[in-house]
Amino acid sequence: MTDKRFKDFGASSGEEKPPLSFKLHGEEFECVPVLQGKVLLDLVARAGTNDASASGEIMNDFFTNALQDESLERFNSLLKSKDKIVHIETISEIVSWLIGEYSDRPNQQPEDSSTGQ
Repeated sequence: MTDKRFKDFGASSGEEKPPLSFKLHGEEFECVPVLQGKVLLDLVARAGTNDASASGEIMNDFFTNALQDESLERFNSLLKSKDKIVHIETISEIVSWLIGEYSDRPNQQPEDSSTGQ
């Protein structure tokens, strides 16, 4: 009889995540509270391209998955506005911030323990 190695990764932790949103040109955009891990993996896998067309597609896919439907509509309209300009650097900042939030990347140093250990 051979021993079997097995691990059940189960379902998500069930932990509720607080709402996630950002503001741009005075409008607030609501995001899904948790992003599917595969979306982040795809973003990372495709991020190394030097093809501007592919980079644009990656960003479109990311926002399609990250923004709530109603916010996605307004966000896309804002990005096409001739009056309210959104620079590519700003879009990159938004993506970076959202990725940090979705990946639970700590945004501050851990606190020292009270015992100094």
